[in-house]
Amino acid sequence: MQRKAYVPGTAALLVALLAGCTSGSTDSGTTDDANPGEAGTATAVAQPGKYRTLPEPCGAVSQGTLDSLLPGIKQIADAEQREAAYAGDATLTYDTDRKVGCRWKVESTEATDHLLVDFERVVSYDNAVSDDNQAQTIFATKETAADLPEPTASATASGTGSNSASASDSASDSTTPSATPSSSSSSSASASDSSSTSASPSASPTGLEPRALSGLGDEAFLDDALSSSGSTAQQRTVTVVFRTSNVIVTIEYEEQPATVGVVPDSQKMQDRARKLAAQLADSLNG
Repeated sequence: MQRKAYVPGTAALLVALLAGCTSGSTDSGTTDDANPGEAGTATAVAQPGKYRTLPEPCGAVSQGTLDSLLPGIKQIADAEQREAAYAGDATLTYDTDRKVGCRWKVESTEATDHLLVDFERVVSYDNAVSDDNQAQTIFATKETAADLPEPTASATASGTGSNSASASDSASDSTTPSATPSSSSSSSASASDSSSTSASPSASPTGLEPRALSGLGDEAFLDDALSSSGSTAQQRTVTVVFRTSNVIVTIEYEEQPATVGVVPDSQKMQDRARKLAAQLADSLNG
């Protein structure tokens, strides 16, 4: 009788032990997944860029700025045609959240001017690479493709900040490049303009060579290229590219005079393009 009483007690003990083992295995299962080191690595994501959208490109340039870059626009007699010229033409894009642009083209009796403004918002698809770092890489590729010459002392001293661009813009718009002595008469200004366009058309004047710019976005550079097609007039293209956070802005400003032998003024075009770049950078930061 004592043996029969002992067996149920033993069974109860075994049941309790089995219940404890089952409970322990369940608890250990929940803690196996909680590895602090691995969890931290898996959830680490690089910072997103500052910008999530892009501005409307054809409305990003003011009418006054277009008057400066495209002098012939005010000469358009027909009001509807003039309004269409100010409006510009949006470039083809398949994702307006990632890339947008606008083009303007205006012909006048003196020259044909082209302007392109392009905005690109960079997004990194690598969790370990931030949008800003990806934008830095793309900007570096563009700068390398521009094949800028090695910086010189004169190029560095020519004023790479936005303030110097505005100052030289005022000077060049009123007369001629700063290397030419100023004059109070319009006739002498025209004479010096002619002399500046006739000398060494194959290269940019000293201090106006393609170069990196400071004081414009996070990083920037300027390119200046002069080309010709057969017997036609020389065409100059000034390109300013700058990056602010994860947005890269490209400005292409071209001018082809109507008269063969006339070379577009390098400083005047550079100053106008840099002034527009500074305005666009301010609007992005605003």
